Amino acid sequence: MLKKLDFYIIRKFLGTFFFAIALLILIVIVFDISEKIDDFLEKKAPLNAILFEYYLNFIPYFVNLFSYLFTFISVVYFTAKMASNSEIVAILSSGISFRRFLYPYMISAIFLGLMSFYLANFLIPVTNRHMMDFEKTYVKNPYQNRDVNIHMQISPGNIVYLETYNTKTNTGYKFSIEKYDGNRLVSKLNAQRIVWDSIDETWSIKNYVIRKIGRNTESIVKGDDLDTVINMRPEEFSFILEDMKTMNFMELRAFIDKERLKGSQNIKEFEVEKHRRIANPFATIILTLIAVSISSRKVRGGIGMHLGIGLFITFSFILFQQISTVFATRGNLEPWLAVWIPNLLFAIISGFLIRIAPK
Repeated sequence: MLKKLDFYIIRKFLGTFFFAIALLILIVIVFDISEKIDDFLEKKAPLNAILFEYYLNFIPYFVNLFSYLFTFISVVYFTAKMASNSEIVAILSSGISFRRFLYPYMISAIFLGLMSFYLANFLIPVTNRHMMDFEKTYVKNPYQNRDVNIHMQISPGNIVYLETYNTKTNTGYKFSIEKYDGNRLVSKLNAQRIVWDSIDETWSIKNYVIRKIGRNTESIVKGDDLDTVINMRPEEFSFILEDMKTMNFMELRAFIDKERLKGSQNIKEFEVEKHRRIANPFATIILTLIAVSISSRKVRGGIGMHLGIGLFITFSFILFQQISTVFATRGNLEPWLAVWIPNLLFAIISGFLIRIAPK
């Protein structure tokens, strides 16, 4: 009997979740088409590219984006319906404990949590890459770097400076590179321009002056053109925050280490994204426990009352998550703590609600 009950709840849980998320995806696609149809027609995007390069890759991203929200709503909906039909009363009255009643919910939630982890860290970075390539070709204009006075550390003791960088021509202006031995400046190169050679994959430095500083000596070398290998690539100047969505689990961590070496100002956004990819699957499990606890009791308001409470709790979780993230990216709160605080708080709430749930 218990196995039949388990399969019944799992089927209800996953069936309701995937049905609800499928409806949402259809609605989102319809609105997205209406918004981008002019761009598709203007830039003559092929139909097969729209369907298979964009919208097919569009689906995993939105499934994962709304995963824990629709997990919560799905559990509230079908559990409240079971409660209103007195099915839960019958189950608990037959001698099954509330903890045992939670087993199929936890199995389903863990499955959805693992699915969310896989999507966020491995599949979605690949689909996002295809989707963003499509958008760059048929929707958005090419990115232009408008940053000025760019500083970065390309390796320990080697500091690069650029006044501006043109991403269309891959040319940097008012370039300099300083080399330090500890705190002592040992050489400095200044140049009017630096141009990327995509064939040889080297930088061509134009109108340069190299100043070498010894303990007691100093020398200056001038020239018109110098081809050299520098530990930086043109992609580093055309990188935008959205590009981190194309990085998988290992790539994101390697990129964060590189940005930390360079002294990037956006390091916290990357760390928040890294921790969020792990925390969100756990949010699916926590919100499932809360959903079962509040919807397993039969109330006079019926399913509508449960859904109202459920939506309030879900949007409170999302709001709290956004607020804590802002404190990390704009304040001094540690990124890992900002991402995990909502999970920890709502885990405590779930424990309290389970204690007072009908037994």
